[in-house]
Amino acid sequence: MNIGKLIERNQCAITGIKDLEPLHQINDFPVFMGCINSQISQDLVTDMCWSISRGSGLIQLSKLIPLETLYPESHGSGGVGRLWEMHHKAFADFINKNALPIAVLEVGGAHGILSREYKQYNNIPWTILEPNPLPVEGCDAKFIKGFFDENFKCEDRFDTIVHSHVFEHIYNPDEFMMNLSGNMKAGDKLLFSIPNMQEMLIRNYTNCINFEHTIFLTEPYIEYLLAKHGYKLLNKKYFMEDHSIFYFAIRDLDVKEIPLPKGLYEKNKNIYYDYVDYHKELIAKLNKEINKANRPVYLFGAHVFSQYLIKAGLQVDKILFILDNDTKKQGRRLYGTSINVASPKILIGVANPIVIIKAGFYNNEIKAEILENINDSTQFLE
Repeated sequence: MNIGKLIERNQCAITGIKDLEPLHQINDFPVFMGCINSQISQDLVTDMCWSISRGSGLIQLSKLIPLETLYPESHGSGGVGRLWEMHHKAFADFINKNALPIAVLEVGGAHGILSREYKQYNNIPWTILEPNPLPVEGCDAKFIKGFFDENFKCEDRFDTIVHSHVFEHIYNPDEFMMNLSGNMKAGDKLLFSIPNMQEMLIRNYTNCINFEHTIFLTEPYIEYLLAKHGYKLLNKKYFMEDHSIFYFAIRDLDVKEIPLPKGLYEKNKNIYYDYVDYHKELIAKLNKEINKANRPVYLFGAHVFSQYLIKAGLQVDKILFILDNDTKKQGRRLYGTSINVASPKILIGVANPIVIIKAGFYNNEIKAEILENINDSTQFLE
């Protein structure tokens, strides 16, 4: 089912200059990364069209999905798994050590896990602005349902704004930063966590850029935007080599703008085409293994991990289930596919099952859990 009218992005999302050139296109990609119960005939698909700015080197989607279509419900990202638990604890510690906030506004807090983790340091007023709230047990933050835009006003006073894995979802990062600065006074603090997108794309992670992450938002662009909108960067910390980057900045009206580094166009274009070539070779290898397999075959990850592989040409006729640890996804169907989702525990008692896995920095955690606690005869293809 085709989606219809899209939002056209015809200029660089960082500089505003109309200098985009086509980079790559993936036809008929599913617009939602979650799991649903409806018929596949109701699924929406559209072409994923990537462009690159000749001046800034920014890779970005040129056709965007309307937000109400893209986010009909939460798909649970960031709420499940030991790695995400480690991330939230580390970011809460970063906030405490750098900012010592009095009151926090968190943009896009979803489940409220970060606010819950921060309570161990100080139980302060914490307000979460989120279009699809899913509060976890133990979260006592105040939730406001909605998006952060030029119309947002918060009645509560706060000295700190926080967001975690939100910036990469923003369609207009320049406007987002302008709205942030308009809600903050000199000396107010801004802390955020963002995926380490450059490292992710270099490592060929399929959850790096997509319909939700529409901009290849790497460190040069983030630091350019911070300076442009009056933020002084005080600290930056890497969480793992390939996962996230934590930023701490304060509102400072005396900060001078900084230029983007030269050579980003060539650098980013090469990274992206290496990524495309890698997946062509990977799909050929995986299909060869699937065709000769005489054992049960499964695919891990009821998310964009699997959607990307399938749209890149992965053969699915022998795949019995998509496995996922998220209980909210189990028993449902991965959007854009005809494959249902099951718990990895379905592998118990299966003789030498084959599991295709391409889940980025989650790979090791997933494999260890299956081999140690579910089925030690599992063969992984990755």
